[in-house]
Amino acid sequence: MKALIRMRMSMHDAHYGGNLVDGAKMLQLFGDVATELLIRNDGDEGLFRAYDSIEFLAPVYAGDYIEAEGEIIECGNSSRKMVFEARKVIIPRPDINDSACDVLEEPIIVCRARGTCVVPKNKQRK
Repeated sequence: MKALIRMRMSMHDAHYGGNLVDGAKMLQLFGDVATELLIRNDGDEGLFRAYDSIEFLAPVYAGDYIEAEGEIIECGNSSRKMVFEARKVIIPRPDINDSACDVLEEPIIVCRARGTCVVPKNKQRK
Protein backbone atom coordinates (compact mmCIF):
# COMPACT_ATOMS: atom_id res chain seq x y z
CA MET A 1 0.00 0.00 0.00
CA LYS A 2 1.29 3.45 -0.98
CA ALA A 3 0.28 7.03 -0.25
CA LEU A 4 1.38 10.24 -1.95
CA ILE A 5 1.04 13.94 -1.17
CA ARG A 6 2.29 16.95 -3.10
CA MET A 7 2.68 20.48 -1.82
CA ARG A 8 4.47 23.69 -2.57
CA MET A 9 7.05 24.94 -0.11
CA SER A 10 6.25 28.49 0.91
CA MET A 11 8.33 31.36 2.24
CA HIS A 12 6.92 30.34 5.64
CA ASP A 13 8.74 27.00 5.24
CA ALA A 14 12.06 28.72 4.43
CA HIS A 15 14.27 28.69 7.51
CA TYR A 16 17.77 29.50 6.27
CA GLY A 17 19.47 32.01 4.00
CA GLY A 18 18.66 31.79 0.31
CA ASN A 19 15.12 30.59 1.12
CA LEU A 20 16.40 27.12 2.04
CA VAL A 21 13.74 24.90 3.64
CA ASP A 22 14.61 23.04 6.85
CA GLY A 23 15.03 19.28 6.32
CA ALA A 24 12.58 18.70 9.16
CA LYS A 25 9.83 19.80 6.75
CA MET A 26 10.43 16.59 4.75
CA LEU A 27 9.98 14.58 7.95
CA GLN A 28 6.71 16.41 8.60
CA LEU A 29 5.52 15.37 5.14
CA PHE A 30 6.59 11.78 5.81
CA GLY A 31 4.60 11.90 9.06
CA ASP A 32 1.49 12.96 7.12
CA VAL A 33 2.04 10.17 4.59
CA ALA A 34 2.51 7.64 7.42
CA THR A 35 -0.72 8.79 9.06
CA GLU A 36 -2.65 8.24 5.82
CA LEU A 37 -1.10 4.80 5.39
CA LEU A 38 -2.06 3.80 8.94
CA ILE A 39 -5.62 5.05 8.51
CA ARG A 40 -5.98 3.09 5.26
CA ASN A 41 -4.38 -0.03 6.76
CA ASP A 42 -5.76 0.01 10.32
CA GLY A 43 -8.50 2.62 10.56
CA ASP A 44 -6.43 4.59 13.09
CA GLU A 45 -3.79 7.33 12.91
CA GLY A 46 -1.32 5.36 15.04
CA LEU A 47 1.97 6.81 16.23
CA PHE A 48 5.38 7.25 14.64
CA ARG A 49 7.84 5.29 16.80
CA ALA A 50 11.25 5.83 15.17
CA TYR A 51 13.20 6.51 12.02
CA ASP A 52 15.78 3.84 11.19
CA SER A 53 17.50 6.00 8.58
CA ILE A 54 17.17 9.45 7.03
CA GLU A 55 19.13 10.73 4.04
CA PHE A 56 18.95 14.35 2.92
CA LEU A 57 20.05 14.24 -0.71
CA ALA A 58 19.33 17.65 -2.27
CA PRO A 59 18.31 21.12 -1.06
CA VAL A 60 14.68 22.27 -1.03
CA TYR A 61 13.78 25.94 -1.49
CA ALA A 62 10.67 28.05 -1.07
CA GLY A 63 8.64 27.73 -4.26
CA ASP A 64 9.63 24.11 -4.94
CA TYR A 65 6.85 21.56 -5.32
CA ILE A 66 7.62 18.45 -3.30
CA GLU A 67 5.99 15.06 -3.75
CA ALA A 68 6.29 12.78 -0.69
CA GLU A 69 5.48 9.10 -1.08
CA GLY A 70 5.44 6.29 1.43
CA GLU A 71 4.76 2.60 1.48
CA ILE A 72 4.15 0.00 4.17
CA ILE A 73 6.72 -2.73 3.56
CA GLU A 74 6.12 -4.94 6.60
CA CYS A 75 3.31 -5.44 9.12
CA GLY A 76 3.79 -6.91 12.58
CA ASN A 77 1.17 -7.32 15.32
CA SER A 78 1.13 -3.59 15.97
CA SER A 79 4.19 -2.28 14.09
CA ARG A 80 4.23 -1.06 10.51
CA LYS A 81 7.60 -0.63 8.78
CA MET A 82 7.58 2.02 6.07
CA VAL A 83 9.83 3.57 3.45
CA PHE A 84 9.56 7.17 2.27
CA GLU A 85 10.87 9.26 -0.59
CA ALA A 86 10.49 13.00 -1.24
CA ARG A 87 11.01 14.35 -4.73
CA LYS A 88 11.23 17.87 -6.14
CA VAL A 89 8.91 17.94 -9.17
CA ILE A 90 8.48 21.66 -9.98
CA ILE A 91 10.92 24.52 -9.45
CA PRO A 92 10.47 28.30 -9.62
CA ARG A 93 12.34 30.18 -12.38
CA PRO A 94 12.90 33.72 -11.03
CA ASP A 95 15.59 34.18 -13.70
CA ILE A 96 12.77 34.30 -16.29
CA ASN A 97 10.19 36.24 -14.26
CA ASP A 98 8.68 36.25 -10.77
CA SER A 99 5.92 33.73 -11.62
CA ALA A 100 7.72 31.37 -14.02
CA CYS A 101 8.14 27.69 -13.03
CA ASP A 102 9.38 24.52 -14.71
CA VAL A 103 8.07 20.99 -14.34
CA LEU A 104 11.16 18.83 -14.02
CA GLU A 105 11.44 16.09 -16.66
CA GLU A 106 13.18 13.94 -14.07
CA PRO A 107 12.19 14.57 -10.43
CA ILE A 108 15.06 15.21 -8.00
CA ILE A 109 15.09 12.95 -4.95
CA VAL A 110 15.60 15.27 -1.97
CA CYS A 111 15.13 12.88 0.96
CA ARG A 112 14.72 9.17 1.73
CA ALA A 113 13.83 7.57 5.04
CA ARG A 114 12.79 4.31 6.71
CA GLY A 115 10.75 4.18 9.87
CA THR A 116 8.40 2.27 12.12
CA CYS A 117 4.92 3.26 13.23
CA VAL A 118 2.68 1.49 15.71
CA VAL A 119 -1.06 1.03 16.01
CA PRO A 120 -1.98 -0.54 19.38
CA LYS A 121 -4.04 -3.72 18.97
CA ASN A 122 -7.04 -2.19 20.75
CA LYS A 123 -7.16 0.63 18.16
CA GLN A 124 -6.85 -1.51 15.03
CA ARG A 125 -10.18 -1.63 13.21
CA LYS A 126 -9.27 -3.52 10.03
